Amino acid sequence: MAAMSNPAGRDDQAHKSVVGGEDRRAVIVTGAGRGIGAAIASLVGVNGFPVVVNFATDRAAAEEVVREIVAGGGRAVAAQGDVSREEEVLQLFETAAREFGSIGGLVNNAGVTGGFSRVDALRADAIARVLAVNVAGTMLCSREAVRRMSTRRGGTGGSIVNISSLAARTGGSGEWVHYAASKGAINSFTIGLAREVATEGIRVNAVAPGLIDTELHAANGAPDRLERLAPAIPMGRPGTPLEIAQGVLWLLSSAASYTTGSILEIGGGR
Repeated sequence: MAAMSNPAGRDDQAHKSVVGGEDRRAVIVTGAGRGIGAAIASLVGVNGFPVVVNFATDRAAAEEVVREIVAGGGRAVAAQGDVSREEEVLQLFETAAREFGSIGGLVNNAGVTGGFSRVDALRADAIARVLAVNVAGTMLCSREAVRRMSTRRGGTGGSIVNISSLAARTGGSGEWVHYAASKGAINSFTIGLAREVATEGIRVNAVAPGLIDTELHAANGAPDRLERLAPAIPMGRPGTPLEIAQGVLWLLSSAASYTTGSILEIGGGR
């Protein structure tokens, strides 16, 4: 199977979702320089939401996403921050407030896989990094979002969308059980936080992508992974980053006003 063109889905922005009557406050998208994060930031941006395009190290990639959003008439800014570092998370939210004022949305997309490995070959530093970025990073960013959005704290509400994975359900055996476990934690965190802040104007949900056509597979040393696993997908193909972004946009929007604590699986039926 040939890899799909344009893995970030950016040339499909003419197919943007229609979200009307929105309170279009700024949305922070972590890990938004490429792949699914870039597609989310771009789609949110062309739908009129100011976007903070977070990146950990690759400023050039994040600034390219910003340029595309601005070229389409949107507002965006790139903001560095390793979400596993509390001081950098604080700076990220300060940048968002300085640039756009109040925050109305957070997409916790930043994540690492820790590489392909059986559990019996895992290194302690790989485990620590996966948990620090995927779990602690999501919790730290969500903490700061709640502090600013909660009506209990004087805010006006908002929406948090966590990026999980179908691996949380399938387990990732033989490849990345460690990554799957971190996404299982995200599912639990999503449900718990959603119930905790449900009366404070904040909705918390997660999107769990299945096999998606991005550079992640090659970057982890398995460029043939899409072709190898596609037959196990009932729809017979991997998804695109734009298809994930559409689900995220819906959860951010008022169209999902009665949806909280949900894990939206987008995986072609897998």
